[in-house]
Amino acid sequence: MFVEILDTTLRDGEQTSGVSFTDGEKLTIAQLLLEELKVDRIEVASARVSEGEFKGARKILDWAAQNGFQERIEILGFIDKNISVDWITDAGGKVMNLLSKGSRKHCEKQLRKTLQEHLQDISETIRYAHEKGLTVNVYLEDWSNGMRNSPDYVYEIIEGLNKLGVERIMLPDTLGILNHEESHKFCKDVIDKFPDTRFDFHAHNDYDLSVSNVYEALKAGVSGIHTTMNGLGERAGNVPLSSVIGIVKDHLKGDLSLDEKKLYKVSKIIESFSGIRIPQNKPLIGEFVFTQTSGIHADGDSKDNLYHNSLAPERFGRNYSYALGKMSGKANIKKNLEALGIELSKEETQQVTKKIIELGDKKESITKEDLPFIINDVLRSEKIDQKVIIKNYALSVAQGLRSMATLNLEVSGKSYEKTASGDGQYDAFMNSLKSIYKDLGKKLPRLADYEVTIPPGGETDALVITTITWENGERFKTRGLDPDQTVAAIKATIKMLNIIEK
Repeated sequence: MFVEILDTTLRDGEQTSGVSFTDGEKLTIAQLLLEELKVDRIEVASARVSEGEFKGARKILDWAAQNGFQERIEILGFIDKNISVDWITDAGGKVMNLLSKGSRKHCEKQLRKTLQEHLQDISETIRYAHEKGLTVNVYLEDWSNGMRNSPDYVYEIIEGLNKLGVERIMLPDTLGILNHEESHKFCKDVIDKFPDTRFDFHAHNDYDLSVSNVYEALKAGVSGIHTTMNGLGERAGNVPLSSVIGIVKDHLKGDLSLDEKKLYKVSKIIESFSGIRIPQNKPLIGEFVFTQTSGIHADGDSKDNLYHNSLAPERFGRNYSYALGKMSGKANIKKNLEALGIELSKEETQQVTKKIIELGDKKESITKEDLPFIINDVLRSEKIDQKVIIKNYALSVAQGLRSMATLNLEVSGKSYEKTASGDGQYDAFMNSLKSIYKDLGKKLPRLADYEVTIPPGGETDALVITTITWENGERFKTRGLDPDQTVAAIKATIKMLNIIEK
């Protein structure tokens, strides 16, 4: 079974509250989806929405025309005779996804038309689209309610659409109301009645059932699934592409055209563009989903991977990690020490394990990169040489002026001092640091992510955790803790410097 994926991150996904992609971001996302991740089709815009929507669509389609992707890029159109069709063709589009009414209630209450009148309007738009050389797919909006309350209407409109030469008919659970049993029954009823029609299933997640509904739709015989990256979408979002990969390949033993190894990379870029954080426990793409916390699990993994399943992180360009905290055992510590290339005696390992458990009981977050500093603190040893020390720094901020930072840094016993400006105090600090490292002929890792955590309801003097993700061939994190956000970030940066100087 081959499953075709239409990703609608750039259309339905952008309906997420607060999400709006720039033209450049839209083009980058389209390129990532088609060239890197290799999805089959993408839906990139809604006709007539705005001038910005038109510019974004045209930018993508101009690129697509030069790279052979035009037929795989689709735009939502409306039943308005020639307006949507002209909008799409002017943008350079070749495929229109026409929005029609999939339930009698929507047809009669919203349009105030009979089914025959609605079909007549649809036929006029499709006829014009075909004259303009467009391929037409049709959405049956509110199809799930249509199957619940007016299946005869659904069958009649599908029969009418099949006479109009449409490529695919799309079955959306517009309001996310279905359960898995209904999804299977409704899809099977439609497919059995129209075996020669190509159907797509479009799931929303209002009851957190979108993945199970997709699973049942595929079992019923649907050939295409609509997804979004990271589950973006209106209200509770759409079915996430990441979850669909898992059920198709591992449970249904189906085939996809996707390059699994690019999934995490593309998900993180879209997280950055959208501003919507991926939940840390989100299957396949969450920060912690390949992290073993329990010491017994780490021990089992050392003994023939007893706690692994078919969702191997390497499939998705990721690796297993072993959490450090109150559940840590010697096996967790050993795994992390091996990754860092640090050797400890049995007694030293016991001391470090005890300290980590104490920190975990205090709800402190600990990363692999924190381990050298914990070892240094606990053992008071020379195992971790602190080669980089901040001697002094001064930060200034003034309204209407760029922030300034003067930094005096000691690297391997020698002092260096630089002053620089920046867009904010931390940016000025980093510019001073970059200037010092440029003189040293050294390159700093790229800052890939910056996250500030303040306790809910915290006072103005509450401790702030600043977590910075760095990229230097591989990703790693450092954390700083301080009542001042900028100082917390500087502490995290100093940890990074000592790690790369190791």
